Amino acid sequence: MVEKDFELIEHTADVGIRVKAKDLVGLFSKSGLALFQISAEKLPAKDKEKHKIIVALKANNIEELFINWLNELLSLSAVECLIFEGFEISKVDENCIEVVAIGVDIKNYKVNTEIKAATYHELKVEKTGSGWVAEVIFDV
Repeated sequence: MVEKDFELIEHTADVGIRVKAKDLVGLFSKSGLALFQISAEKLPAKDKEKHKIIVALKANNIEELFINWLNELLSLSAVECLIFEGFEISKVDENCIEVVAIGVDIKNYKVNTEIKAATYHELKVEKTGSGWVAEVIFDV
């Protein structure tokens, strides 16, 4: 069993997660991975080819950047037919992120839950004494 880097948050109609990390690189990486761990289940690999996509985003604040990041991954996943399994984050601060997203063909996964979007509803992205915490609700 794979240990997850996130906790599910109870929500009446949608799906929420809480992610903790020591820094913003960990927070964004773990949140991106959680998005796909919730929605899809890995099958025995049919195609082991890895696809790399450069993602560069800017925002006015950390909350906007966090939502933009997750929604960009959802959009790229749908357009490119990929499930993202890793991220090489070269730069992240409260206003921008530069990443190489590493994905595999969606045929290597069984999609269980279609996540439509990351929302601002009950969104939290906070620096704590031990690192960063994010809580986000996904529209399903």
